[in-house]
Amino acid sequence: MAISLYIHVPFCLRKCRYCDFVSYSYDPEAACRYRVALLREMALYHERLGPEERRLKTIFIGGGTPTCLPEEDLAAILEGCSRYFQWLPGVEVTVEANPGTVDLSKLRTLRCAGVNRLSLGVQTCSDHFLRLLGRVHSFNQAVEAVILARRAGFDNLNLDLIFAIPGQTVANWQHCLRKVLSLRPEHISAYSLQLEEGTPLAREVAEGRILPCEEETELAMYREVIDFLVDRGYEHYEISNFARPGYRCRHNLTYWHNEPYLGLGPAAHSCLGDERFYNTGSLEEYEARLLAGELPVAGRERLSRDTMMAETVFLGLRLIEGLDLARFESRFGKNIEEVFGEQIKKLSRLGLLKIHSKHLKLTARGLPLANAVFREFVLP
Repeated sequence: MAISLYIHVPFCLRKCRYCDFVSYSYDPEAACRYRVALLREMALYHERLGPEERRLKTIFIGGGTPTCLPEEDLAAILEGCSRYFQWLPGVEVTVEANPGTVDLSKLRTLRCAGVNRLSLGVQTCSDHFLRLLGRVHSFNQAVEAVILARRAGFDNLNLDLIFAIPGQTVANWQHCLRKVLSLRPEHISAYSLQLEEGTPLAREVAEGRILPCEEETELAMYREVIDFLVDRGYEHYEISNFARPGYRCRHNLTYWHNEPYLGLGPAAHSCLGDERFYNTGSLEEYEARLLAGELPVAGRERLSRDTMMAETVFLGLRLIEGLDLARFESRFGKNIEEVFGEQIKKLSRLGLLKIHSKHLKLTARGLPLANAVFREFVLP
């Protein structure tokens, strides 16, 4: 079975105030060592994976900020991907980019190297909120990045947005959505701000220096983005994702269908067969182990059949159309109600789940309570 490939680029010009991902301040020498180590990791997997697992249906280069790397480094990483793995016809190749870290030359280099989908971290249309989040760009730079991406030949753009920012109102959010829609992206991802423990923004909220967004306002913003984008022709196909017809993110569908993927780079996670594993988050250890000819895996977990079934259910429920029941039965040889009958009955009585068109799906009431629904399927 062909797989999806994720590559983590662990560098940023500056860490955002809400981010808890593994990332380091960009340094040219460290980035060069990372590139060498990453290509060694690709070579090792080329030797160890079977022919089927070296076939790629999607590639996603994320971070961090991949586009803080020089264009020659990005080109070398993509060339390594094509050298050590087989790209299937029509492969989706996405690179995350932040406004302010791209120019026309870099974007053309990416496009010529086979990248056919660009994901721009716009986050918000307000420069005030961008500063609050610790972003390094302005909204004008985001608009310029979209213009340059189109000139470079990209016809599949995703724009990432964040809502429920402290101080943000529903009116602010509506204004932002109108401005983003004027850029005519093929795909929009809209996420509620998560105040992750240990981040500067979370500390300021905990200390009372910044007031968090109220739950009612957050829910109103979520309902607003759904209504606004669906009314304008976007498909709401996953809890936080919207696409023009034909532009759903195939890489992310790999995760939501609980299909196999390989992660490369510091802190990257993988799931192949019945095994889940992850790399060390230390850049130094990552480089040292690969220099010694070892994979930089820091931990492995053998997944039980029960765990795989549970994860397939709650990941599939992220999709608006829901979990394909025939697909579940074909994969596991069991009808879902044989395995999770009690949970389904309970959540259906509460009006949070329903079976419709051979799919198990969240109801409109269950959508904003998705995490509570998912917990019902997590094994103790």
